[in-house]
Amino acid sequence: MKLFRSTAIVGSMTLLSRVLGFLRDLVFAQKFGASLATDAFYVAFRIPNFMRRLFAEGSFSLAFVPVLAEYKKRGDPKELRDFVDHVAGSLAVILLIVVAIGLFAAPLLVAIFAPGFLDKPEKFQLTAEMLRITFPYILLISLAGFAGGILNSFSRFALPALSPVLLNIALIAAAVWLAPFFEQPVKALAWGVFVGGVLQLLMQLPGLMRLGLLPRPRWGCHDSGVRKVLKLMIPTLFGSSVAQLNLLIDTLIASFLVTGSVTWLYYTDRLLEFPLGIFGVALGTVIL
Repeated sequence: MKLFRSTAIVGSMTLLSRVLGFLRDLVFAQKFGASLATDAFYVAFRIPNFMRRLFAEGSFSLAFVPVLAEYKKRGDPKELRDFVDHVAGSLAVILLIVVAIGLFAAPLLVAIFAPGFLDKPEKFQLTAEMLRITFPYILLISLAGFAGGILNSFSRFALPALSPVLLNIALIAAAVWLAPFFEQPVKALAWGVFVGGVLQLLMQLPGLMRLGLLPRPRWGCHDSGVRKVLKLMIPTLFGSSVAQLNLLIDTLIASFLVTGSVTWLYYTDRLLEFPLGIFGVALGTVIL
């Protein structure tokens, strides 16, 4: 009954998020269609989204939550807080380095993930510009995933499951109200991704405060718990990367096709994920 109840909570919150996500895609399709600009945005969004699913919701969560559960089971609040602080500090430092590299090497990343854009200078340049706006989303959403992992471990499922709603709201608002103020309206969507990441992270913090586990980030590369999480991430990284690599290969191939192909691929993928996100993700989160 507890499993059913918790799955229902996550599933209902995820349903709300998916419905808003579907509405978001309808707004995007109506406002921007399938064009050079939308192809550029979806590549700029897919690259940090790939890393989010690989790390924040993928290998990191799979490695972090079981280790956190071990510390929780020991019943030593100080030891648990120290572990959370060390993981938060180590994760933040690593992510800041990754984001700095991504901002500097945005054109190279576009060339790797969408090589078909190299023959289309305007599309390539626009994608690189938007990638520099969306790339910090990796830092924000990974820290939000870290916070969500803590809350889930204490059976607080609603806030982490509800937080993606804020991203959808931010993107819808950007498309409807912010886009007209930009010379290239699609850039408003990139800023919507960034704002959505900030909101998702901030939403989790009150829950951590109530648990007394709001992190005070400290570097912890020598901490045994941090080393264990990193060790566990290695095999889970391979397991969680398969589906995401498939999507990236699809995007890579689509980048060589006619304008609009990346956008069409994105919309079909979203339709596929609608039922998967409601049932599969909800049940998997609760069981973990």
